[in-house]
Amino acid sequence: MILLQCTQLSKSFGTDTILSNVKLEIKSRERIALVGRNGAGKSTLLKIITGELPYDSGNLMIPKDVRIGYLAQDSGLDSERTIWEEMLTVFESLKKMEQSLRKLEEKMSNPDRRDYDKILAEYDQLQQDFKDRGGFKYEADIRSILSGLNFKDFDYNTPVYSLSGGQKTRLALGKLLLSRPDLLVLDEPTNHLDIQTLTWLENYLAGYEGAILIVSHDRYFLDRVVDYVYELTFNQTVKFTGNYSKYLEQKAQRFEQELKQYEKQQEEAKRLEEFVQKNLARASTSNRAKSRRKQLERMEMMDRPQTENSSANFRFNIKKQSGNDVLMINDLSVGYNDQTLFENVDLKLTRGESVALIGPNGIGKSTLIKAIAGKLKPFKGDIRYGSNVSIGYYDQEQTQLTSNKTVLQELWDDYPQTNEKDIRTVLGNFLFSGEDVLKTVYDLSGGEKARLALAKLMMQKANLLILDEPTNHLDLDSKEVLENALIEYPGTLLFVSHDRYFVNRMATRVVELSSTSMTSYLGDYDYYAEKKEEQAELKRLAEEKNAVSGKKNTTDLSTDKQTKNDYKKRKEQQKLERQKQRKIDELEKQIEAEEEKITQIEDELCDPEVFQDHEKSLELNEQLEQAKNKIDLLLEEWETLQMDD
Repeated sequence: MILLQCTQLSKSFGTDTILSNVKLEIKSRERIALVGRNGAGKSTLLKIITGELPYDSGNLMIPKDVRIGYLAQDSGLDSERTIWEEMLTVFESLKKMEQSLRKLEEKMSNPDRRDYDKILAEYDQLQQDFKDRGGFKYEADIRSILSGLNFKDFDYNTPVYSLSGGQKTRLALGKLLLSRPDLLVLDEPTNHLDIQTLTWLENYLAGYEGAILIVSHDRYFLDRVVDYVYELTFNQTVKFTGNYSKYLEQKAQRFEQELKQYEKQQEEAKRLEEFVQKNLARASTSNRAKSRRKQLERMEMMDRPQTENSSANFRFNIKKQSGNDVLMINDLSVGYNDQTLFENVDLKLTRGESVALIGPNGIGKSTLIKAIAGKLKPFKGDIRYGSNVSIGYYDQEQTQLTSNKTVLQELWDDYPQTNEKDIRTVLGNFLFSGEDVLKTVYDLSGGEKARLALAKLMMQKANLLILDEPTNHLDLDSKEVLENALIEYPGTLLFVSHDRYFVNRMATRVVELSSTSMTSYLGDYDYYAEKKEEQAELKRLAEEKNAVSGKKNTTDLSTDKQTKNDYKKRKEQQKLERQKQRKIDELEKQIEAEEEKITQIEDELCDPEVFQDHEKSLELNEQLEQAKNKIDLLLEEWETLQMDD
C-alpha cells in the first residue's frame, strides 16, 4: 500500500528555490533515509510532508486514513505534566474504554437486570476491542519505551518542564513511538542519544510495523535501519536501493556511468560536426553531410553530470613528534561543584594510538577530556604528559570561538604572523570563501562553527588531538573529509564520540568509562560491541545454570567451560543465520533492481525511434535477455536459501 506519494513538488523562499520537481514514494513498512548536504532542503521537505509548510507546486498524495507522526529536529516536550502523565496522554482513547468497562462491570453486578444479556454482550465486545488495541499492556509499553530511552532510573513523577533539553527531546521521541503512526517521520532522531540508547532504538525500529522516513547524519544508524535512500541534491531527489553504504557505492557507479555516457555523446557530436563541415560543400558528399546534420539536430544533448558543491579539504600535521609515552593518568577523580562523577581512573596513551572514549550520557566523558586538556582541575590524581607533547583541544560547544569576531579575525588573531592570503586559503579549504570570511561567528550555523573550530585546530599542528564530539553539526560529506584527514594524522588521538561509524573508522582502541571503572577493548567499535554481547550472553548462561543447580555462585571450572562452549555454539549458529538472512535480503534487492532494469528497457523498446533503430533495438533486446536470465539465477538461489532450514 502506498502511504505517501509526491510528484513534481517545488518550494521556494523568496527568490531562493529550495525544492524543485521532487519525487518521493513511501509504501507500507519501507524504511527510507533522506540524505543531502546541510541546507539542501531535507527538513523543509519533511515539514511539507507533515503539513507544517505549504508547497508551491506539484502534487502530494496521502490517503485519509494514514496517520503520520513527526519528530522535528531538537523538538522537545514542554508540559506541566509529569513524565508518566505525559506518556499516558497517548492512550486517552484506551483510558476512556477502560472507564466504560468499569461502568459496565458495575451494571453487571446485578444479574437480575432486564438488559443484563445486552450489557454482557456489550462488555464482551468492548473488552475484545480493548485487548486488540493493547489495552492490557499499554502501561508496560510505556515502561519499556521509557527504559529504552534511558529514563529507567527516573522518578516518573518528575515534571516534564524540569528536564534538560536533550531529555525533553528523548521524551518527545518516546511519546511518538508509543503512538505508533503508519508513517514515522524522524528528523535527526539520534541527537542526544548515547550509544546504548541508539542500539535500543535501532532494534525497536527494526520491528516497527509502520513505515519510516528518516533524516540523520548517523551513518551507522542508517546502515542498520534503512532499505532505501533518497538523495536530495540540486533541489531534486534520486532514489537508491539499499542502506547508506550501498547508496555511496551506487552513487559513485552512477556518476561514473553518466560521465562516460556524456563523454561518448560529446565525441559522437564532435565527429558528426566535423563530417558536416568537411563534406557539406562537396556535391558528391553533400547529401550525406545533410543527413548527418539532421542526425546531429535530433540528438538530445546531455548535460555534464554534476557533483555537489566542493567538500572541505584539509590535513592535520604536527610541528614535532612526541615521545613514545604520550599520556599517563593515575588514580584520577574528576567532577563539578564537589560532586564526583568518577574516580580511580587509570589510562595510558602511546604515540600513534587512536583511542575512543565511550560511555552513557552524563557519566563524565567530556569532563574527563577537559581535565586531560588542562581546562578543568581534577579533584585528585595525576595527569602526566610525555616528552614534546603539544595538545590541540576541540570543544563540542565551541566555547573557544568569540561570537563578535568575524571568521577572518577569529583565525588571524590567533596567528597574526601569517599573511592574510594564507589565512584566507586555510579558510577556503574549510569552505569559507569570498564574503563568507566577513560573517560574524555569532551568525554562523552549527556546521560552520564546527568547520571554523577545526580550522583553528589544524593551524595548531599539535601532536596530541583531544576531540569532544568532533562530528556533531557536520554533514555526511564533511564527516568523511574529517575522517580521512584524521586517518592520515601522524600524531595521537583521544576522542569522545557517539558516532559509531566514526569510532569504527578511527579507533585502534575503545575505552569504556563507568562511574567506578575504565575498561579497554583493543579494537574498533564492532569489536567492542561483540565483546560486550559476549559478556552479556556468558553472564545470562551462567545465571541460567546457577538457577537450575540452585546455586547463586559457582566456582566449578567444568561448568564454566561448558557455559563458554554453549555460548560459542549458539553464537556460531546465530552468525550463520544472520549471514543467511543478509544473503536473502541482498538477493531480494538484486532481483528488484533487475526488475526495474527490465521495465526501463521495455519502455525504451516501445519508443518508435529506438524501435526503428535496428542496432539499438538489438542491443536492448540482448540486455533484456541477460536481465531475465540473471533474475532466473537469482530466484533459484533465493528459493534454495528459503528451503534450507
